[in-house]
Amino acid sequence: MHAYRSHTCADLDKSHVGTEARLAGWVHRVRDHGGVLFIDLRDHYGITQVICDPDSAAFAEMEKVRAEWCIRIDGSVKARDAALVNPKIPTGEIEVYARGIEILGRAGELPLPVFGEQDYPEETRLKYRFLDLRRQGLHDNMVLRSDVVRDLRERMWGQGFNEYQTPIITASSPEGARDFLVPSRLHPGKFYALPQAPQQFKQLIMVSGFDKYFQIAPCFRDEDPRADRSPTDFYQLDMEMSFVEQEDVFATIEPVIRGCFERFGGGRKVDEAFPRISFRDAALWYGTDKPDLRNPIKMQVVSDHFRGSGFAIFAKLLENEGTEIRAIPAPGGGSRKFCDRMNKFAQEQGLPGMGYIFWRDGSDGMEAAGPLAKNIGPERTEAIRQQLGLGTGDAAFFLGGKPSEFEGVAGRARTVIGDELGLTDTDRFAFCWIVDFPMYERDDEGKIDFSHNPFSMPQGGMDALDGDPLEVMGYQYDLACNGYELVSGAIRNHRPEIMFKAFEIAGYDESEVRNRFGGMVNAFQYGAPPHGGCAAGIDRMVMLLADEQNIREVIMFPMNQQAQDLMMGAPSEPTAAQLRELRLRVLPPES
Repeated sequence: MHAYRSHTCADLDKSHVGTEARLAGWVHRVRDHGGVLFIDLRDHYGITQVICDPDSAAFAEMEKVRAEWCIRIDGSVKARDAALVNPKIPTGEIEVYARGIEILGRAGELPLPVFGEQDYPEETRLKYRFLDLRRQGLHDNMVLRSDVVRDLRERMWGQGFNEYQTPIITASSPEGARDFLVPSRLHPGKFYALPQAPQQFKQLIMVSGFDKYFQIAPCFRDEDPRADRSPTDFYQLDMEMSFVEQEDVFATIEPVIRGCFERFGGGRKVDEAFPRISFRDAALWYGTDKPDLRNPIKMQVVSDHFRGSGFAIFAKLLENEGTEIRAIPAPGGGSRKFCDRMNKFAQEQGLPGMGYIFWRDGSDGMEAAGPLAKNIGPERTEAIRQQLGLGTGDAAFFLGGKPSEFEGVAGRARTVIGDELGLTDTDRFAFCWIVDFPMYERDDEGKIDFSHNPFSMPQGGMDALDGDPLEVMGYQYDLACNGYELVSGAIRNHRPEIMFKAFEIAGYDESEVRNRFGGMVNAFQYGAPPHGGCAAGIDRMVMLLADEQNIREVIMFPMNQQAQDLMMGAPSEPTAAQLRELRLRVLPPES
């Protein structure tokens, strides 16, 4: 027999009754029933109940074991009494009568329990992550993650893609976040960088003549943490293709994403269609470029109904250039209590409030109520109701000003309204492509700069760059699902002359472009093919599939909110010898 086990803790069933078995694992739970010991023995695969009484030679040792001790058991497989069968586990019809035991590893007092799924402080969970990972929920998440990665690989191979690895130590290349720098010992005073993404390398792979590339790529960005983003590193399904247009990329990645969500979504509906929504329409309708289409609410512009109206705040606001009034329909939200609650929500978001109208039964039929209705009169109120398609028992909320100043709050209000009124279908994955991103934006100082990926091909090529930069659209696209960005990509700008012009508009001359992106610019002068691709965030995909709200619940060893590894003690101070070898000096923190 094997030194540690003949079976896993999920293998044994009624067909094994009367046979001998050897099991190894962790003591999940110990129960003493009047001198008879019951132990739930757990390994990676499952749980088996072990029983031991004073007649067993193993009883004296078995009395010593405690939760999370690692042990080996020798015993005989017996059928459970019918009344004691546990149908929830594969081994629920049997138990193992222990005749021998070997203690493989003792455990001290536990800083957090493994049995059960109690909510413990995150600091404790991350410091003792190796124990936290033994808990069933987190353990299942990690197995799910592994299965998802394998599934993605198989689907990409099935479409004729080859997997290639790109460098981890490379040159600094701005991708929209801060680099992690690595000092060079051989070249004192110079630094490598960890790649924010394999962006330039995968484009160089296309120039090198490899037609279909993908990689499960680690990416490193020094970012502020969020619930759906790691502050240090993450993994993405990175892919690139030659001789393709935007629709070719969509047709390639859609079945990969859809198939993965259908397989691992736990029976939740996966939308067949991935609609295309322009960036500007997404901002208008949903207040975000990563909309949650499970929520049916669409915002609309209602400015004309307030121009010259009796509601002076909106009427005067609309006299300023670039302002508008938007309405958020709220089917079923027609009560003053709900409207007041949403008005308070807006104030908590830093706005003076939200105007509202709600429609209710009156003495002469349906009537509009609320301060706005009184100020603008029945004719305008009825026109708003007709435009929004609302009726008795419904409401509408209004925000005004420059869209950039209130869009974010409007989007969050739409989400709250959908959730509180039960309009959002939570048993579904709803995808959409956000397309036609503007290439440029004007910053707070009035300077034109890139608004998204600077390596994207402008729609219309060189001709498009001769007009108003703020009107130039790029072949850039994101795939959103349930309010999260899952995929981002573009058709690349593979023509050096167009690239130089695009960067010139943003204030970068040719010499600076060559200096910062020399490897790629140089390669494009030697027959670069048209190419494009995208990257899908694996951590975020698994977070959605596992129905978790925090990305740290699907990462094996995550950092905390302060980008610290509490288990390994990172980041740590370098030794004096290390600093001397690298010819570096650490400055004290600014007071």
